[in-house]
Amino acid sequence: MSDDQLRPDGARAERPAGPRRSRRFELLDERPVNQDGFAREWPEVGLVATDGPNDPEPSVTVEDGTIVEMDGTPREEFDFLDYFIADYALDAERAEEAMAIDSLEFARRLVDINVPRTEIVEYTTAMTPAKLTDVVGHLNTLEMMMALTKMRTRRTPGNQAHVTSVKDHPVQIAADAAEATLRGFDEIETTVGVARYAPFNALAQTVGAQAGRGGVLTQCAVEEATELELGMKGLTAYAETVSVYGTESVFEDGDDTPWSKAFLASGYASRGLKMRFTSGSGSEVNMGQAEGKSMLYLETRCVLVTKGCGVQGLQNGGISCIAIPSSVPGGIRGVLAENLITTMVDLEVASGNDQTFSHSHKRQMARTLPQLLAGTDFIFSGFSAVPNYDNMFAGSNFDSYDFDDYNVIQRDLAVDGGLKPVDEEDVIAARNRAARALQVVFRELGFPPVTDEEVEAATYADGSAEMPDRNQAEDLKAAGELMEGGVTGADVVAVLADNGFEEMAENLLNMLKQRVSGDYLQTAAVIDESFDVVSAVNDANDYEGPGTGYRLSEERWEEIKDIRQAFDPKEV
Repeated sequence: MSDDQLRPDGARAERPAGPRRSRRFELLDERPVNQDGFAREWPEVGLVATDGPNDPEPSVTVEDGTIVEMDGTPREEFDFLDYFIADYALDAERAEEAMAIDSLEFARRLVDINVPRTEIVEYTTAMTPAKLTDVVGHLNTLEMMMALTKMRTRRTPGNQAHVTSVKDHPVQIAADAAEATLRGFDEIETTVGVARYAPFNALAQTVGAQAGRGGVLTQCAVEEATELELGMKGLTAYAETVSVYGTESVFEDGDDTPWSKAFLASGYASRGLKMRFTSGSGSEVNMGQAEGKSMLYLETRCVLVTKGCGVQGLQNGGISCIAIPSSVPGGIRGVLAENLITTMVDLEVASGNDQTFSHSHKRQMARTLPQLLAGTDFIFSGFSAVPNYDNMFAGSNFDSYDFDDYNVIQRDLAVDGGLKPVDEEDVIAARNRAARALQVVFRELGFPPVTDEEVEAATYADGSAEMPDRNQAEDLKAAGELMEGGVTGADVVAVLADNGFEEMAENLLNMLKQRVSGDYLQTAAVIDESFDVVSAVNDANDYEGPGTGYRLSEERWEEIKDIRQAFDPKEV
């Protein structure tokens, strides 16, 4: 027959204009992965994940205790990142010794179970940005995972969730916060669609969190001064959206310097608020100011600025710019490398996975698997505890529709990803408790009323599409009054205690007490259900090979195994 195609009825159909295509390639073009964007490398503008041809060679010179040359640049030519890193982030006393170690030999120490983490950190905290990137450049993805298992600061892995609403609906946020904490998240964060809603979103999340379990840290990611004020009112417990960048020009675009970021961090710490910074490969490329350096090299500078500022950790792993490193060869490996470098300089890491970047479910899982298997302080810096259409952080790599998949993966691989299976009845009860508690808080503090209809909807809803609308103008007026007035977390405690929510009141009071003790300002700190701080200080990672480090306890393994879908074969 000719090249003309046959229709189903046997008649001939004319071929489309142009060369005939392979049917397999036509179908492949329709696969989800081919909706993603992929770019060839362009090192001159920084569009290269690692090992950029313009990255500097590692070097350091120390005179009278001062670093006078770093990575090929003499001190008189330093930009302000160089000055800050050299003077505040590096151990100058050990710098020359650390830099003299062959990078390949040191990379082998990272994966050697006979070399403890404490010994590694003595040298990595004295290495320059170029040296750190050179060391990890010798590791493949599996070796980076092995190193991350040893190098994360806290022994026990954890997780963090996003709790947001496209409507900024406070009752929905409270209910979703309760469910998220019940599911095992150590931290939950919200943000806003309308900036002026921030006080209500923070309040709703804080109240709702107490209905799931005690001890969960909350934050509201908004403008930095507002974040600090919310924390001072006792409506949040930590912050992580204080951004740092890898080039001087991007810092200047934000009217910032490393010194101004350090000053802001001290403001949080002095008021008992946990703090970590945010960075992530790709931001400098996105701003068009990468200075021709690789994304990993610039991100390593961000890591060391964070170290120099004295904050306890860093949220990185691509974060909001993940689409950029993931578009180039080796980009996801580079994201893993930036997580690893953060731990190598003894900082807590919230390792990303918080931003949707691919239409392919397989690729989404491949991006998360290295952190899940290796374990990090926070595997997700935002697993969306709501459907992604409600996620005001532009969507997470995993959302609430992935809870069951995630629990099954933990069970399949016998790995602790920080979450646990829950019963539907328990979730309904917690969501209802949170919604009713917020109803009382709004009533007693004189805010626009929360109706019984809203409580009922939030108890059973999947997302904001199932929530009744509120009077936004009234809410925004009241939220402004909350911000300007004298209401604090202590007032919320009193309202809960006086209206039948004694356990929630006690949970919130115990969280406020943490602000006085300051124990949760320790690196990688979380708070357990008994309100004991668990951190890199009292739960230090001691991995040195099989039989050491974090292992699933019998109790935790039973919890992970007990998914709601599993049947009892004895009863069949």
